[in-house]
Amino acid sequence: MLKVKVYNMKGEVVGEENLDPAVFGVEIKPGLVHQVLVTDKANVRQVLAHTKDRGEVRGGGKKPWRQKGTGRARHGSIRSPLWRGGGVTFGPTKERNFKKKINKKMKRKALIMCLSDKVANEKLLLLDQLKLPQIKTKLLVKILENLPCKEKSVMIAITDRDFKIIKSAANLPKVFTIEARNLNIYDLLNYDYLLTTPEVVKAIETKLKSY
Repeated sequence: MLKVKVYNMKGEVVGEENLDPAVFGVEIKPGLVHQVLVTDKANVRQVLAHTKDRGEVRGGGKKPWRQKGTGRARHGSIRSPLWRGGGVTFGPTKERNFKKKINKKMKRKALIMCLSDKVANEKLLLLDQLKLPQIKTKLLVKILENLPCKEKSVMIAITDRDFKIIKSAANLPKVFTIEARNLNIYDLLNYDYLLTTPEVVKAIETKLKSY
């Protein structure tokens, strides 16, 4: 059984918490994690670049000159891609689709691997409780300074929307709060430490074992 230290908000070790090896102690396969990460990023990608084709460009309803007899090349519209100010041929359009599909079991496995990596590198920090009496950034900073994650980026996982914690962390550039049910591999890889409580750990174990 895996064990991690449990701290209080003063940074003192007050006990240990047992972790389920099926969630926090699996073998890490970087290739699978990379595949899931690429898929997740592709699925939230926004299509921004868009060029107009000849049907979308304004104007060009009238034939610029008659078909024959002028000595000039024949044209049907000034919005042809051949004309300056006309439509664009083969340009990027908003109809592009970057969506990718991936097996749910693969996605779950990659998340478990990221959690296991945090435990293996001692980057999972547990607090016996995480409660703030009021919305105060200084109070949260003081708690973080008492822990090994001092001066490092931290993701705080909570069970529900505790606005005292969320708003206290909002102005801290290296601190991010997330509900346990929304855990994802991008944020786990993006932040050095995962800070949470034994209660949240149990909720994470229950969710990931119920797939």
